Amino acid sequence: MDRPEPFRDLDWDPKRARELGERALDLWVELLEKLPDLPIGRRERAEEVRAAVSLDVPDEPMPLDDLMAHLRSVVLEHSMYPGHPGFMAYVSGAGTIPGVAGDLIAAAVNQNVGGWRLSPAASEIEMQLTKWLAAQFGLPEGSGGLLTSGGAMANFIGLKAARDAKGGKEVRARGVQGEPRMTLYASEEVHLVVDRAADMLGLGTQACRHIAVDDRFRMRPDEVRRSIELDLTDRSRPIAIIASAGSVATGSIDPLNELADLAEEYGLWLHVDGAYGGPGVLADDLRPLYAGIERADSITFDPHKWLYTPHSGGCVVVRDLAGLGESFGVYPSYIYQDLDATGRGTDFAQMGPQFSRGFQALKVWVSLLAHGRAAYAQRISHDAALARYLDARATEHPEFEVMAPTVLSICCFRYVPPGLPATGPGRDDYLDELNGRLMTELQLDGRAYCSNAVLNGRFVLRACIVNFRTEAEEIDTLLDVAAEIGARFDATMRPGGLR
Repeated sequence: MDRPEPFRDLDWDPKRARELGERALDLWVELLEKLPDLPIGRRERAEEVRAAVSLDVPDEPMPLDDLMAHLRSVVLEHSMYPGHPGFMAYVSGAGTIPGVAGDLIAAAVNQNVGGWRLSPAASEIEMQLTKWLAAQFGLPEGSGGLLTSGGAMANFIGLKAARDAKGGKEVRARGVQGEPRMTLYASEEVHLVVDRAADMLGLGTQACRHIAVDDRFRMRPDEVRRSIELDLTDRSRPIAIIASAGSVATGSIDPLNELADLAEEYGLWLHVDGAYGGPGVLADDLRPLYAGIERADSITFDPHKWLYTPHSGGCVVVRDLAGLGESFGVYPSYIYQDLDATGRGTDFAQMGPQFSRGFQALKVWVSLLAHGRAAYAQRISHDAALARYLDARATEHPEFEVMAPTVLSICCFRYVPPGLPATGPGRDDYLDELNGRLMTELQLDGRAYCSNAVLNGRFVLRACIVNFRTEAEEIDTLLDVAAEIGARFDATMRPGGLR
């Protein structure tokens, strides 16, 4: 066989790489400069965006000028901007500047952080980061965890650890078929990823008992106890209580100490879903709201939410780090290593479902190092203060009604037009329809951007502030634009019986 000649077309030399990098950096800086003046969202339909950005892959290389023109169009003409100061929706952080640089370096090094031998520095950074994060929640020495793709995977890992710890030593091999059926307990306000995790774990979504909440949207411990007792009578096997530390709709925090007492009494795993609200423990004024979180067996949160880092990145930390190895460890022959000879560290592939893992920890690590803990604590506290400001402004405004207690950095409210009767048939149904239309138009309008929640069966507007660029000016704009749009729709939509 002839010796193959070198083929290096895919490997750019450093000079050419620098040119591409510098032009990409220029585009990023242009975005940062223009961001406050760009529309947050656009009135583009899917077919319009598709026509603008969907290209046929060429046989020959696209000229760099053409490639950058395409990227510029994608970034500045056909995107929406979670980093815009007026974006207050869907618990999506703005993306830290140091985090972007960290992502570039992580992609450049291109390590697989599934195996320590493939990612020595990356693995040790992730280990140090997750141990530090576990300590912020008050978990003891020996705690730690790993970075994931987001809250869905983080919750899945935490609940698999619960299943394996409480379902019996053979559950990984024998599965979950047969009796007794394992059951979980979470509030009516818990994120849907918990049901999805129950499905993925083979328990089935019906295994998750959705517990009633109180008037502050917190899970009721008395109802948890009642449900556990019913399941024990029915010969089911309760395994875990799932508490929310910042629910997705309202930011409510379940009574963590009382739920920890129940978990201890019945021998259950306590899992805390803090995907949104978890980082609130860094703020001195918010920390008391989380009393009892240090008693959890596992905690999840998403750095791309209230740590503001670029998408995507979730995190799960556990009280007993060795337990993750017991839950996920597999040891095929092709990954053999002699640790006594090499002195290598922990393989993260043995602590979660992924073998191939990117260096997601670096953007979080670099952001924390570049800003410091104190700045994070102050900004998280500031976000919560802005939510309280929105609550106060909406309360005093005659055309708005606050619909839930403002606990962290979420405020739920709705538009109520002047002259609408205070009571009467059809009133709330009309307000649901009006506020639904208002939110849709608000997101298309481009000046402000919030989302929605459904509370006690009613459609409400929901502003979630996890954006380090948002200030009181943007809060005022949100209310002004919502009132303007609401009045415009009300003028044409209001039924005659409500005039």
